[in-house]
Amino acid sequence: MNVYTQFESLLGTVTVHGNDDGLLGIWYESHARQLSDFGKQADDHPILQLTVTQLQEYFNGQRHEFSIPLAANGTEFQNKVWQALTTIPYGETWSYKDLAIAIGNPKASQAVGGANSKNPISIIVPCHRVIGKNGSLTGYAGGLDIKQRLLNLETKHHRLSK
Repeated sequence: MNVYTQFESLLGTVTVHGNDDGLLGIWYESHARQLSDFGKQADDHPILQLTVTQLQEYFNGQRHEFSIPLAANGTEFQNKVWQALTTIPYGETWSYKDLAIAIGNPKASQAVGGANSKNPISIIVPCHRVIGKNGSLTGYAGGLDIKQRLLNLETKHHRLSK
């Protein structure tokens, strides 16, 4: 059964969506989804509690890596891209070409961008760390302002941890 919870963060209200297999998605208010899409509210579900705790630690600069079982539904290609996203180090950015190289398909930058845009697990599968080849911010489902805030947060805490 799919379940969800919500919590307040420095990015506004965040909805965490999961099931007994793992985390299915993290959604911002800007995603304009219906709560009924997520199943039943279950603030005490272990996956949701673990996710909220780790996200709060991330926002406070205390966590740079996550240990949450993931259960997002995607194609084989999307899953490969999403797995590669989890290898981008905290506080760093890659281009779409870097990501395409990481999955062993250097000519797939555009396809990688498409898979990146379908990532349902924001922050934990850090699609916000992917930028344009020229260093520009490119699309982010939560909005470019949230992407910039996440990158700024990581840059700040990355410098402090060195």
